[in-house]
Amino acid sequence: MNWQGERWTAEQVLALAPDAASQKAGGKLSSPAPWSGTGVRDGALWGLCSGSGSKPYQTVIDLSGPAYRCSCPSRKFPCKHALGLLLLWATGEPMPDAEAPPWAAEWLTGRRERAEREAASYAGARGAGDGEGAAGAGDDGAAARRRAERIEQRERRVAAGATELEQRLTDLVRDGLAGADRSGYAQWEETAARMVDAQAPGLAARVRELGAITTSGAGWPSRLLEECALLHLLSEGFQRVADLPAPLAATARTRVGLTTDTAELLATAEPVRDDWLVLGRQDSDDGKLTTRRIWLRGERTGRMALLLSFGAAGRAPELALPVGLVLDADLAYYPAARPLRAAIGRRYGTTNGGGTPAPATLSEPELAAAVAPARSAGADPDSAAHAGATRAADAAAQAPPGVDVATALAAYGTALRDDPWLDAWPVVLSQVVPVPDAATLEALAGAGAPRGGQRGGGADPTGSAARTGDDGWQLADADGELALPVDPRCTSNLWQLTAISGGAPLTVFGECGHRGFVPLTAWNGAPVALTSGARRTGP
Repeated sequence: MNWQGERWTAEQVLALAPDAASQKAGGKLSSPAPWSGTGVRDGALWGLCSGSGSKPYQTVIDLSGPAYRCSCPSRKFPCKHALGLLLLWATGEPMPDAEAPPWAAEWLTGRRERAEREAASYAGARGAGDGEGAAGAGDDGAAARRRAERIEQRERRVAAGATELEQRLTDLVRDGLAGADRSGYAQWEETAARMVDAQAPGLAARVRELGAITTSGAGWPSRLLEECALLHLLSEGFQRVADLPAPLAATARTRVGLTTDTAELLATAEPVRDDWLVLGRQDSDDGKLTTRRIWLRGERTGRMALLLSFGAAGRAPELALPVGLVLDADLAYYPAARPLRAAIGRRYGTTNGGGTPAPATLSEPELAAAVAPARSAGADPDSAAHAGATRAADAAAQAPPGVDVATALAAYGTALRDDPWLDAWPVVLSQVVPVPDAATLEALAGAGAPRGGQRGGGADPTGSAARTGDDGWQLADADGELALPVDPRCTSNLWQLTAISGGAPLTVFGECGHRGFVPLTAWNGAPVALTSGARRTGP
């Protein structure tokens, strides 16, 4: 048991895996057979897993992170041994409440000592920011001056890059946008490289997005003009950043790529403590960097927050918070006109959200395959990893409070007023029904099954009122006449969402933006993280 007296579910464990192969490999180690010397105490879990070598692998897990350490050579995080041990624990397998062995205790003690030092440093830095801690003030002042000089030098480089970008945008508009699709992507990449040289990665990313618009389908010239106008607004705004209100100036700096140091943020920003519900999680990989986005909402404050974590290509980022988890912690928001991104400060504990299990990131057949080795080893079905899925299915978990379509659009509009470069805003929709587009329904009528490898799960794809979206998929208010179009760039499995709904209204979390809504999580008693389906294209 953890300190809340709860074990995790199998779905919650599998959601931590860096990839499907790790889920399968961890499932093979979810039976008691390969494990010895297991134990649990004070939010920690450990065990020895036999492998191909003469010595077993030493695996220890700090459930408060969660954080993991294993003596195996795997570069995946968490490795299959950590996943297997967590799955074994999640099944209800008895584990002795005992003192941790020296190899586990050493790592756990080191982690807790570092956490205590960080907490003390955090408190001390905040005290110094309030005028305390005069000792060393001279050294701190000199370091602050050097840092200010570096920031000023970089801002001059970014301003020079913004000036060059303005000239290139002027040339583009003067020559006309109609022929931009014939110029190829090389000119955009060259301009983006110039922005990287100017230390403005935010501008570089937006330039690359311009290059992709010309191949985005019908209506691309108008979208290109819109994005050019926003990029012009950003470059001009940064060149006049000293004249902007402080919150908008902070937003402009962030958008061009000037970020606030996380340690400095935690030391100076006012922390917001709340019970933060993990609403959604999404990983993206550009070939060089894996970016993990985790969305939270405070149960008392109602504030939304976005956590970013990064990992090298092919490696999962370290931050792993499964959907449905409730984290009692301090968050520090990065400065912005409409604060959303935040950093985690002090953590006080986690719960499963009053019994709300974390999502099933696998389909039922995939989950069954992952935990089949435990069953084949003779484990009792009632105590095997499948028990986690049973608990998830039986939990009458309350979905988070949501809003209707009109309120969601108003929330995005309010956020857009403060941050004109905002692409989308996180919202929870309640009582909505997924509605497939008319062309898809016609194809289904002729083929009798969904195309693209996406599963309908036997649900009626027309929803409860036989409505269709003429221009694409929609999420429609069950009791109203409004509907949000699904963003055509959305890669979430919409047939999975339809199957979860079964034609009935449900609660969905996602991002509401100028091109539509991107669903990420749905609640069907328990939260279900939507998997990726076939990429959709459209205007």
